Amino acid sequence: MAGILLLAAGSGNRFIAAGGTGNKLNAVMAKTAENSVTVFDATLAQTIASGLRVHVVTRPDNVPVQDSCARAKVPVTLAETGGTGESIAAGVRDTPDWDGWLIHLADMPFLTPDIFIAVADTLRSASVVRPYWQNTPGHPVGFACPLREKLLQLRGDQGARELIYSHEILRVDFNNPAVIRDIDLPSQLSARVSNGNMYATS
Repeated sequence: MAGILLLAAGSGNRFIAAGGTGNKLNAVMAKTAENSVTVFDATLAQTIASGLRVHVVTRPDNVPVQDSCARAKVPVTLAETGGTGESIAAGVRDTPDWDGWLIHLADMPFLTPDIFIAVADTLRSASVVRPYWQNTPGHPVGFACPLREKLLQLRGDQGARELIYSHEILRVDFNNPAVIRDIDLPSQLSARVSNGNMYATS
């Protein structure tokens, strides 16, 4: 079965330029009676709820993300670079027993577990699987085991884009904009967590 490779090594420069403080993955989206829920916490919770294996790639200096993973007992790969290609390659290298990878971005906390499950199930019959919402491509992008060596060779900020478009893509349409919705700006943090599900308050 495929697992979820959660990329959390970006620096979030656009978030900071728009007035945000620190790494956006550590920005608080909601507060509960027990603790505060960050962007990363919310995304991680959704991936874990899918029942699929999860592996996180993050920066050595992002201690809050590493602490969240330790609490959830989720393995972590530390990547010095924030380049998407290197992050994917590092994560694939450290998950040699997986037979497929769902590449997901840690700033996309709105996906529900059923989306991950659907992409993983579809990946059994395709090399590349990508979710869409109204003709817009989204995440997670699924790669089957035969593409492992090519994933290991990825470099740069373009990530797996060339790899995606050099293979036939099996498209999965969802009636849910969560597959394209991320947190890029401080104004997008106005969301709440309820029973593991994310929903906007404005």
